[in-house]
Amino acid sequence: MGRRRSNNGGSSSSSNIENNNHPQVTKLCIDDDDNELPEEMITPTTDQSMSEADNSTAVVGGGDDDKTSADYYFDSYSHFGIHEEMLKDTVRTKTYQNVIYKNTFLFKDKIVLDVGAGTGILSLFCAKAGAKHVYAIECSQMADMAKQIVETNGFSNVITVLKGKVEEIELPVPKVDIIISEWMGYFLLFENMLDTVLYARNKWLVNDGIVLPDKASLYVTAIEDHEYKEDKIEFWNDVYGFDMKCIKKQSIMEPLVDTVDQNQIVTNYQLLKTMDILKMASGDVSFTAPFKLRAERSDYIHALVAYFDVSFTQCHKLMGFSTGPRSRTTHWKQTVLYLEDVLTICEGEVLSGSMTVSQNKKNPRDVDITLKYELNGQRSKISGTQHYKMR
Repeated sequence: MGRRRSNNGGSSSSSNIENNNHPQVTKLCIDDDDNELPEEMITPTTDQSMSEADNSTAVVGGGDDDKTSADYYFDSYSHFGIHEEMLKDTVRTKTYQNVIYKNTFLFKDKIVLDVGAGTGILSLFCAKAGAKHVYAIECSQMADMAKQIVETNGFSNVITVLKGKVEEIELPVPKVDIIISEWMGYFLLFENMLDTVLYARNKWLVNDGIVLPDKASLYVTAIEDHEYKEDKIEFWNDVYGFDMKCIKKQSIMEPLVDTVDQNQIVTNYQLLKTMDILKMASGDVSFTAPFKLRAERSDYIHALVAYFDVSFTQCHKLMGFSTGPRSRTTHWKQTVLYLEDVLTICEGEVLSGSMTVSQNKKNPRDVDITLKYELNGQRSKISGTQHYKMR
């Protein structure tokens, strides 16, 4: 899927642009004064926060010679390093903690289902908030560790860890009051765990039950990124005197997951899609959405950038977080879609088009993206269609 670059921003010298077009509908919960983290606990969530040599090969339960391609997704979550990265993402984890601890009225004496429980951290939060019982479903080998964690922390009488796929498990109870899950992937929909949450919702959630989080919104903006594109993509035009453009065509189809410097942003933001997890159907994860991005300064455009927000609207006070380039960095970062063309846009001009997002037919956990764009500006009159594959 995406490659990573150093976060040195773009080559533009323009000052930061005040963005007045992005709706302020979510609250970054970790900013609350009474939840301020000690400075030593706020650690980087990427390579600096862990040793890849130590974590990349650490697998719960050892190897499995019989695994198939269908098991790779779940096996990847048997690696300790993945869970370390997610837990050290304080935007992610602290938001869930605040949602649960500051809204105990939602959880008191309720039956909770934790979909994709991992280490069981969300289940532990729910149990501590007064849940009557929590069923934590985890398909990877991490389920064995989650059982130990639950027992070690004295919650065995409240939390039941169930190992297996949600679609294949039978709960000891007919219905649950709450479904909680951290299902979001890169570009919001990569890995498509949302379908699993919807399956659980349809099968087990009571009529007046709640899903946390219950809203997710996908946004797009445009950036200048000459330095990276020249170094990593245009590089293939001439490799020691040889034409390797065939690799360039493949590399540009692969979205980059990385942190975008806000100084690179050239246009406003556009909402592509808001998903209501309590009401949506499984097929709604595939969609086509139009966009119109207005330039806030005269500059070049090398790529579009997608990010998402999530909201917990059932709380006493609206809570949530953003993964946008102007927000605090998360392990999701942003998703960069490079254009084959370099667009020259003047302040006030509009880059219009549409983005089509769909599940890959061979592997529904992968995402196919088709981008159509058109600029009819003073310096650039150009249109194009590009296809991207998140694998």
